[in-house]
Amino acid sequence: MRSIIVLGIVLLSTYAIAQDTFYGNQINKEGIQSSSLIKASLENKDVASLKLKGEILATCAKKGCWMKVKFDNGEEMRVTFKDYGFFVPTTGMEGNSTIIEGEVKKEVTDVETLKHYAEDAGKSEEEIALITNPKEEYTFVANGVIIEEKGK
Repeated sequence: MRSIIVLGIVLLSTYAIAQDTFYGNQINKEGIQSSSLIKASLENKDVASLKLKGEILATCAKKGCWMKVKFDNGEEMRVTFKDYGFFVPTTGMEGNSTIIEGEVKKEVTDVETLKHYAEDAGKSEEEIALITNPKEEYTFVANGVIIEEKGK
């Protein structure tokens, strides 16, 4: 009986340490591509479908309508969610791993949108005022997200 109780505690502890949470379309962990394919996948087209894994650096503090993700190649990218069909938690996701599936593209983000994102992220008025130029960047629109939560 004692070993059953110990086994139960171990299993519950393991579950509490790392738990996956799904948002949007149900996706799996198979077929994750290297983030080095981001640029190569867009060589001859405007949009490419990818499944990537990275670390969450930040989420939208107002609604959870975007994440900033860092990939193994050092690239950082804003991830939004298809048709605003789902959102992620607004706090506590930093440092967790995420798997995203959807479409990547290179675009120019205008100053107004960059300021909006900075406001959503809780930046100060002074920091927002420093945003004066549009930014060319890769963006990702996810149709499905897995967050590998730690310590939940």
